[in-house]
Amino acid sequence: MPNALAILALATWPLVTVVLFQKLPPGRAVIATLLVGYLFLPEPPAGFDFPLLPPLTKHTIPALSAFFMWFWLYQKDFRLLPRSPVAVGLLCLFIFSPIVTALTNMQPIYWGEFFIQGMTIKDSIGFVIQQMLLVIPFLLARRFLSQAEDQRDLMYAFMIGGLVYSLPMLVEIRLSPQLNLWIYGYYQHDFIQTIRFGGFRPMVFLYHGIWAAFFLLISIIAAFALWKTQKIRSKWALLCIALYLTAVLILAKSLGAWLFAAVLIPTIVLLGTRWQMRLAVCIAAFAITYPALKGVGLVPETAILEAAGSIDPDRAASLEFRFTNENRLLERAQQKPLFGWGNYDRNQIMNPANGVIETITDGRWIILIGQLGWLGFLAEFGLLVLPVFLLWRETRHRAVGDYSLLIVPLSLILAVNVFDMLPNATLTPLTWLMAGALTGYAETLRDARGAYEPKERLAWRPVL
Repeated sequence: MPNALAILALATWPLVTVVLFQKLPPGRAVIATLLVGYLFLPEPPAGFDFPLLPPLTKHTIPALSAFFMWFWLYQKDFRLLPRSPVAVGLLCLFIFSPIVTALTNMQPIYWGEFFIQGMTIKDSIGFVIQQMLLVIPFLLARRFLSQAEDQRDLMYAFMIGGLVYSLPMLVEIRLSPQLNLWIYGYYQHDFIQTIRFGGFRPMVFLYHGIWAAFFLLISIIAAFALWKTQKIRSKWALLCIALYLTAVLILAKSLGAWLFAAVLIPTIVLLGTRWQMRLAVCIAAFAITYPALKGVGLVPETAILEAAGSIDPDRAASLEFRFTNENRLLERAQQKPLFGWGNYDRNQIMNPANGVIETITDGRWIILIGQLGWLGFLAEFGLLVLPVFLLWRETRHRAVGDYSLLIVPLSLILAVNVFDMLPNATLTPLTWLMAGALTGYAETLRDARGAYEPKERLAWRPVL
């Protein structure tokens, strides 16, 4: 169980947030509050569980603290909703669809002699509050990270965060993941999953080694993007940082992050801005259509397993296990396709002989479809990938110098993050932070275009 230091760190974070907002510009204060909190605060079960509220943890306390600072310091400019009607619709669906989920799942489910309880009105209220807490980083970033300099600050923050985090990661690569146990008094995940390729996969203060490796991947892409786009004298230092972080990622022993890095690093270094944006759009489109493709049997599972087996038989076995569970859970989800089965493991399959849950949910998409239905999935994934499509629309007919070049690698990072939510549940506050920042910048570009519509708009020509 978490020790007193873990609880104290969470309890004092609102005070840290107040200091950050007093000392830093609001955009940087938002980045620091969410990023530092995500990296260094203790993972659940450390948190506060109040009546009628979902647990307050490292994933919600920093965002909620920053939200109150927004309301306190900027009441005259407290606009919550995006300007895109599509984004507003997805946001409302994301927050309020769990009410219907709860109302349609109030009856218990029987598996032989065993049963799973039905949902209540109290559950619907808690579900809505949970969704509101999840989306706060998106709203904060859309408000305070909507300018070109904010995108630059965000990328520098990712790079610096990766540099700082690489040091404890190297310690855990050498000694095994122990820092969370030493400092906060408990182990945040199954130790057996940290053993990879004859060594250890670091976690530091994150939930899983996959999360730590993916954050390091974000830092690497940010460093390479800054090296390529920033006109500063010390560009060589940015390249050295990028190469160093890449070396640490190799030592981190995470196959998924390796594969993403093998694609994204050459893409950032060798391809032009427009081709990078097209790739981001393709990845985002695949991520949001994958469940439908899988439902109609268009995902080549056999070929994917054979390719994975040629790299690592153990990873291929793990992937086959995931595919099997996904197929069973997808069949289960089709019984309540629109609003899902709700919580309490109602979306799972129970063995009626002994009452043991037989299925495991790994990917975020299958969790969403099982619990909140296809509408819940489309609301969350749609809200996350929408800024990629909005920015593609706003940039494809503009000259490259008319917008921040960093929004393109940031769009790539976001698209890959959503893609990674297919095999893993890697939704974090940083995912929402990136989506909100890109949504805000898309609105900024839209405003600039509106200043000279429609005459100039008609004169635009595609630039290859």
